[in-house]
Amino acid sequence: MAVVLAIVSRNVLVSLFLGAYLGVVILQGGNPLTGLTSLIQDHVFVQAADSYNSSLLVMMIFIGGFVGVVTHSGGAAAFAERASHWFNTRARAQFAVWFAGIVVFFTDSGSPLILGPTFQPITDKLRVSREKLAWLLDCTASPVCILIPFIGWGIYIMGLIKQEFTTLGIAESEFDAFLTALPFQFYAIGTLFMIPLVAYLGFEFSAMYQAEKRTVETGQPLWPGATPARPAVSIKAEAGVRPRASMMVVPVAVLFACIFGLLIPQGFPFRQVPGAVLRTALCTGYFLGGMSCLVLMVRHRVKTPSQAFSLYMDGAREVVFILMILVLAWSLGSVCKALGTADYIVGLTRGTLPAWMVPLLVFVTGAGISFATGSSWGTFAILMPLAIPMAVALGAPVHATIGAVLSGGLFGDHCSPISDTTILSSMGAACDHIDHVKTQLPYALLVASASAITYAAVGRFDSPWLLLVALALVGVFVVGAGRAWGARVSDFRAEGT
Repeated sequence: MAVVLAIVSRNVLVSLFLGAYLGVVILQGGNPLTGLTSLIQDHVFVQAADSYNSSLLVMMIFIGGFVGVVTHSGGAAAFAERASHWFNTRARAQFAVWFAGIVVFFTDSGSPLILGPTFQPITDKLRVSREKLAWLLDCTASPVCILIPFIGWGIYIMGLIKQEFTTLGIAESEFDAFLTALPFQFYAIGTLFMIPLVAYLGFEFSAMYQAEKRTVETGQPLWPGATPARPAVSIKAEAGVRPRASMMVVPVAVLFACIFGLLIPQGFPFRQVPGAVLRTALCTGYFLGGMSCLVLMVRHRVKTPSQAFSLYMDGAREVVFILMILVLAWSLGSVCKALGTADYIVGLTRGTLPAWMVPLLVFVTGAGISFATGSSWGTFAILMPLAIPMAVALGAPVHATIGAVLSGGLFGDHCSPISDTTILSSMGAACDHIDHVKTQLPYALLVASASAITYAAVGRFDSPWLLLVALALVGVFVVGAGRAWGARVSDFRAEGT
């Protein structure tokens, strides 16, 4: 029910709740009232009150406050603007957006709105199409965030992993599992690898080739009759006040200094750090980093003290929806375990589904759900409680399966027309949204195809070195598609450079 409702309604929160509610009603013998009270008392309250889960919820609030002040102070935009003066060709402009997107790693939704308006005049001047700029922004939003363990994405994913590992009696920490699964995130890493490859080689194909050819030959960044979207959020300071790059650099430096300063004495990264110590270091770093940004905003008169504090609180409030998804995801997982859902599915597939097919099956299923719903986090919440027990029971590679869940879920968030980051990338690039989807989808499918082939191989060999195979396939597909359905687009250098 959770999967079907998520696809039909595109509302992950309602889908998770009704799926969990149906499960509890079954456990309660079909009584709807007892089922509701049992869901709240025996699952929602229990999951939210768990010591690990509650500390994760608190940590997400600190992260939200940090992202709110750093994003809306204008510091990240000022940093990107300063870096933009170093690039004077089409290829260099694409490298610039790629590099800046990696630097602004702490927010997938804010990154397109920060970098898009900053680089749009530069890419227009260097004859990079708006469709290409939107693709660059989208490729450096969620595909970057999903690889970072100490921001909201990583914390959320580790929370889901922890829940399953505890139930299954797996001693490995969720942090170690996340790091071990990193090289199996073929889709995210393949997407990030594709940007410099395309920029350097110049091969374009499908609708993107037509858009790039138009812009290089005519200088028109959009198709005639296109309706460009504009940022719905203004990330600017008060009139007459210029934000400074230090308002991003200093908070990020404080964040890292606190995290490593508190963890290195515990033996990090050579020794496993207790989870409570890790979460305390993260909360401390995000809090002090956010406070340093508040001080800089007030000192440089970008915001008044009350305005700066409001930005912090607004950022914290923005994660409430995510917290609700987390609690309901944990509750759904708890209900599924009480019903024996994973055991039942394993029983159906045992003897009919080879273990090596589990990562591939999970990736394809996750890609379908996330593309239909536009939600990667909802896909993670639905699939993780099923995929990990299935992998353990069938003898499939667990870390590769986790990577497949993440890659499949990311696919939809990256390219679905109803995904928030897809929409925000169109806004940030001032690009027609439908044109962005049409030009991006073939590129996303190329990386997804390379990922699917590699997941079929990793089920048999279970080696992180297969990441190199995935990247090699991306390279071969880019050149092949460029020659079959496009061509190499010549570079362009601005006059006087």
